[in-house]
Amino acid sequence: MMSKKAIKFMLAIGVSFLFAATCIYAGTAVEDTFKMETKEYAKHTKGLVEFTHKQHVEKHKIACGTCHHDDKGKALELKAGDDVQKCVACHKETGKAPEGEKLKKNEKIAKYHKEALHANCIDCHKTSNKKAGDPKGKGPAPTSCNDCHPKTKP
Repeated sequence: MMSKKAIKFMLAIGVSFLFAATCIYAGTAVEDTFKMETKEYAKHTKGLVEFTHKQHVEKHKIACGTCHHDDKGKALELKAGDDVQKCVACHKETGKAPEGEKLKKNEKIAKYHKEALHANCIDCHKTSNKKAGDPKGKGPAPTSCNDCHPKTKP
């Protein structure tokens, strides 16, 4: 028969493993569908996009690194549960580039949050629509403001 000390030790080891496994598994919890609310904006001027993470990954087979990248634009090799930063962590300026600001497209995307999101989503949607047979890039994947941003009540 095991001593009380040995039982306590085994129990402590078991609880430690359980805690470690939970921390490793937890990562960043991402709901299947969520509103893309960015608290860094003082005010959202359009309705919040409701993003279907699960649909993009499972139905459309889009790899995590298609959207999530490092500071050089290289796709991150992520899997479900991995920790990820929100876009605004790197694309720090909220909103779009001011009219007349002389930046190249990739510089605007790197600096401005709204430029980064729109370039990432709309460009991907247009490409997807062209692959689906629409040469103008308009098809099942939304590409206009109202398709993604629901109207808000004043």
